[in-house]
Amino acid sequence: MAINLKPVDVAVVGLGAAGGVAVLPLARAGLTVAGIEAGAWMDPAKDFHADEIFNNVRGMVTTGNKIRREAPTFRTSADQPAQRGGPSPMMNAVGGTSIHYHAQSWRLKPWDFKTVSEVKKRYGAGYLPKGSTVEDWPLSYDDLEPYYDTVEHEVGVCGKAGNLKGVLDPAGNVFEGPRAREYPMPPLRTTDYLEHMKEAARSLGWKPFHSPAAINSQPRGGRPSCGYHGYCDRGGCHLRAKNSTCFSTIPAALKTKRLTVFDRAQVTRILSDTNGRVTGVQYIREGQEYFQPAKAVLIGSYTYENARLLLLSKSKAYPNGLANNHGQVGKHYFGHWDAQAGSGVTALFPMDLNIWYGAILSQGVVIDEWADDSFDHSSLGFIGGASMTVNTEKHPIAAASTATFGQAPQWGSQWKAWIHENAGRTASAYLQANSFPYENTYLDLDPEVKDPLGDSVIRVTSGPKDNERLASLHAQDKMEEWFKAAGALMVTKGNPLGPRLSTHTYGGTRMGDNLETSVVDRWGMAHEAPNLGMLGGSVFGTSGARNPTLTIQALAWRTASHLVKSWKSIAG
Repeated sequence: MAINLKPVDVAVVGLGAAGGVAVLPLARAGLTVAGIEAGAWMDPAKDFHADEIFNNVRGMVTTGNKIRREAPTFRTSADQPAQRGGPSPMMNAVGGTSIHYHAQSWRLKPWDFKTVSEVKKRYGAGYLPKGSTVEDWPLSYDDLEPYYDTVEHEVGVCGKAGNLKGVLDPAGNVFEGPRAREYPMPPLRTTDYLEHMKEAARSLGWKPFHSPAAINSQPRGGRPSCGYHGYCDRGGCHLRAKNSTCFSTIPAALKTKRLTVFDRAQVTRILSDTNGRVTGVQYIREGQEYFQPAKAVLIGSYTYENARLLLLSKSKAYPNGLANNHGQVGKHYFGHWDAQAGSGVTALFPMDLNIWYGAILSQGVVIDEWADDSFDHSSLGFIGGASMTVNTEKHPIAAASTATFGQAPQWGSQWKAWIHENAGRTASAYLQANSFPYENTYLDLDPEVKDPLGDSVIRVTSGPKDNERLASLHAQDKMEEWFKAAGALMVTKGNPLGPRLSTHTYGGTRMGDNLETSVVDRWGMAHEAPNLGMLGGSVFGTSGARNPTLTIQALAWRTASHLVKSWKSIAG
């Protein structure tokens, strides 16, 4: 029997990058907020280690194994049996994956929000990928720009503006949309290797710039600047210089005394009444079931769990799952084509590069010439492209796993000698392609595989796509050109076959004006359940050729602000 708790105004499910941001504008507005998180608080002094085995091999110890016990299954087509895709790279903790993400903090470009319209205008409707369900977002870059700006300053993002109110600055990304003001901090420091790669890019006529990152490049908010010790890709920052929501927006919300955090609480269902309005959140904590009544609910867990929670939350009003009477929950899902999807490129140089420490992609140099629609696609047969990043930070175990470029076997004495001589002379690039949803790419509940509570896990159906593969191959060729301009002796390229389970996933509760093709409206509130909001990558319509976190956070702030402004009409 569930224990009924004291009602709150808003229940936020998940306190990661999305929910951990949304709680701040809600609490500042005076609403009572229950933040319900499956993991617990982590202690930077005890739980975060500059240790490659702890972080990158064992996969940093999390505050609970919920995400591992409910790992999705995967198949490439509906006629194949689904198999466990391996543990999800996400984690459960207050701060969520913003604890151990790379901290790259990108805005999407204006083109990303209006892809269909822009492709039709420039190339014709026939140039859209076959079988894709892509549609324009119901909002524009200009609609989201004020929220990008707010989050960059509230969370703390370093970088250099390339388009300040329409004035271009080659020190930043001249291909970005216009921004209202400069970043609150300058970029992270450069290195000899990064300067060498910038010089090579300029020799090709390209415009390199430094990555924007949610990392302190200088002391800020009572916390220190980056120590460049590394492990940002799989570890938490013991210095607290990486601006995870557990260090930035969540503590700020707690100071208002309007937010209460319920940690180690696994949400199992979102309940609704016969009229279709959500009434609160059901969760399990230490073996006891609780019900948290709320006037509104925001779901901010990862894309897979967002869709799973809705599909599991069946009721008389929603027999096929919450907000799913039009069958759109789980549709329009897609993953990012990046290095994990086989799009990586690695080079061997004649000199030692001295890239053993750093802040990985956040301390990177980026080329955006070949992303989105920054170049003419007329004869290429695909839309979109990929951003290309070179970066510092390499670790011994990973370096020992590098390609030997056919010059030595992958084991034995010859391999050891080659690694000893060349490990410091290799570098990889990170490519991120624009990705789009398709009719045959979706999420649903696996009818056979269950979690320990007996609930179905999510099943991912996603196969190879010609458009994204062609975009990735094109970017690999450009990356090879860049590496060779920098003096690389040899270059190897991966085989881009597409993502399986990904750290960057989108869709499943898409945002749109049409309830026949989307789950939530332009504000992130469900078409069918007016007091239910969705946060995170699950509302995206396109991916952009870059990391999604800043856009996730800007949308979360926007949804929360809309809920505050429309409180009387939404909460009833």
